[in-house]
Amino acid sequence: MPVSAETRGRVLLIQLDRDAKLNAMDHAMTLGLDAAMNRLEDDDALWAGVLAGKGRAFSAGSDLADPDRNSTERGGPYGLVRRQRRKPLIAAVDGVAYGGGFEMVLACDMVVASPRARFALPEVKRGLFALYGGVFRAARALPPNLARELALTGEPIAAERAFALGLVNRLCADGAAVAEALALAESICANSPVAVRESLAVVNRAHEAADALAWQLSAEAAQRVRQSQDSREGIAAFLEKRAPRWRGH
Repeated sequence: MPVSAETRGRVLLIQLDRDAKLNAMDHAMTLGLDAAMNRLEDDDALWAGVLAGKGRAFSAGSDLADPDRNSTERGGPYGLVRRQRRKPLIAAVDGVAYGGGFEMVLACDMVVASPRARFALPEVKRGLFALYGGVFRAARALPPNLARELALTGEPIAAERAFALGLVNRLCADGAAVAEALALAESICANSPVAVRESLAVVNRAHEAADALAWQLSAEAAQRVRQSQDSREGIAAFLEKRAPRWRGH
């Protein structure tokens, strides 16, 4: 299975397992992650979740060979990004989290990362737009100037910088992100699940009104980018492994 889910006490450990493709999300992985997230939300015995990627990456984002079947009714993109969640979800990042992978990290409530972690929104390098909330969620999680740098250059930032600026909650040793995230989840589960859920709801709902406008603006921007010749050229250049020839329209 490209996505596994196992219980660790009251915590559900969800792992993306498609290392050959750097855990790039296709239809099968989307369905697997959606099912795991449904299980986390619907099982009253589970109080928190940890999301991780096996192998070299957390996730490299969308599989460009299968880009149009990566959304579900309940969770939105990847079965996660626009999900209404009651229970805390921690991202355990021990490799690259690029594009949609970074957007999945930003959709989580907390982040544990090792020095191997890198975060990036490289869509502009391919004539694309980070349409799964990355642009505005990065601006909320990081200083605005750094969010602009990520969105406009497509270059990654290291885990140490992300930790210093507050995106990463805990910085751990290489290979220890899952264990550290599980420990953080256990510290949450030591508390009243009712109080945890209500506290999380207040924090997250405070952003919902602003997010509604941001999603609308993102959809409009994505449509303009998608219709551009640069977008077609960027994807072709990526698949042909060559430098793109931008025309600016």
